[in-house]
Amino acid sequence: MKRLFLDIFTWWNSATIGTRVHTYFSGEFVGEDEFGNRYYRSKGGKVDPTLGFQRRWVIFKGEAEATKIPSGWHGWMHHKDVPAPSEVSYKPREWEKPFQPNLTGTAGAYRPKGSIVHQDPHRPQATGDYDAWSPGQ
Repeated sequence: MKRLFLDIFTWWNSATIGTRVHTYFSGEFVGEDEFGNRYYRSKGGKVDPTLGFQRRWVIFKGEAEATKIPSGWHGWMHHKDVPAPSEVSYKPREWEKPFQPNLTGTAGAYRPKGSIVHQDPHRPQATGDYDAWSPGQ
């Protein structure tokens, strides 16, 4: 029951009912990545006449987070690479980093020293190379 409720009323948990219906009738499964995200395209590779290219989409496993798409699939999603990683033996290059979640807005977000939300909110001492402006000068 909870899954049905989330599918109807939320877009950030996997996919909505509308996306699932569209995928069932108009989608063709292309592949799945190491995170369990499933990738689709228009049935038969049909080109959308209004866009001028093939529609491609992803149904995320769990929370919809765009940074969860690996680099190989990202290239396919954005029409940069012709074949999908599932259609060729895709191997990430040595400089491609593994997924790291975007922690902005969470407790794990980066907070520089001196920030009011840092564990030690005291600002470091000024080095003397800065003269504060005052209206009387």
